[in-house]
Amino acid sequence: MAGNNDGLLGALGDLIGAVVPLSVRELESEISDRMHKIPTALNEFGFDRFGLSPEEARRSLLPSALLYRHYFRVSTEGIERVPGGRVLLISNHAGQLPFDAAMLSTAMLLEAEPPRIARGMGEYWIPQLPFVSTSAHRMGSMVGTPENCTALLEDGECVVVFPEGVRGMNKTFDQRYQLQRFGTGFVRLALATKTPIVPVGIVGSEEQQPGIANLASLGRLLGMPALPITLGFPWLGPLGLLPMPVKYWIGFGEPITLEGSGDEEDAEVGRFVDLVRAGIETQLEHGRSQREGIFSG
Repeated sequence: MAGNNDGLLGALGDLIGAVVPLSVRELESEISDRMHKIPTALNEFGFDRFGLSPEEARRSLLPSALLYRHYFRVSTEGIERVPGGRVLLISNHAGQLPFDAAMLSTAMLLEAEPPRIARGMGEYWIPQLPFVSTSAHRMGSMVGTPENCTALLEDGECVVVFPEGVRGMNKTFDQRYQLQRFGTGFVRLALATKTPIVPVGIVGSEEQQPGIANLASLGRLLGMPALPITLGFPWLGPLGLLPMPVKYWIGFGEPITLEGSGDEEDAEVGRFVDLVRAGIETQLEHGRSQREGIFSG
């Protein structure tokens, strides 16, 4: 009986392999190969000390990689500027749902040499989102507390921070590419841990889900930080959450090394924040100047 079952499972595997497009199987192989190039210390259960499972991440990365290659058709520039070892990637944030974070993380896996796992620092409410929370956790993201970020940096990781936070994600369409107020915690962390900062500009996410309004007060009553109204949501129900197939461009600026201890006066920290902000704006301006249109270029 066991032999019959093995034969049936083998035949089923062959059938699935024949049905799955070759491009998907090639992408699965590419993800697996690049994941194996990333040195990760694992415990006996296959997790690193921050909860990342490379095997689980490999499986959950396929949908992101498909979006990266075939839906958003992401192109990158300057990714070779990201230094090895501990580093903070600081980027603009938009689009209602964190597809920009997923695309940036996927770029670091598929395009960076050597490949890196980019650890996202998410908002406290992201673990409450269905599907998104599971995927983010498996790809190495954590809730963005100073303690979590410091531990990752001291372990030599690549950490992604969106200092606009929810203010950036829930911008209305008329505010696209207008950077919102930055938090300052990332600068203090960079100073305290002696971590270089790479400013990153993401073009495309600002148009993926055009916002009409943000009912923030109603959102807070429902336990959410915001309640965006977009062209598709809530009119189309869950389908309204799907992003449009905009063309993504991700630009990486020159690393910025800050001198200090992390205990500087607010005015000095604000000056450093403005420096990083200017670096992001430079990348956004450059990326937008190269576009042929929202869906191409």
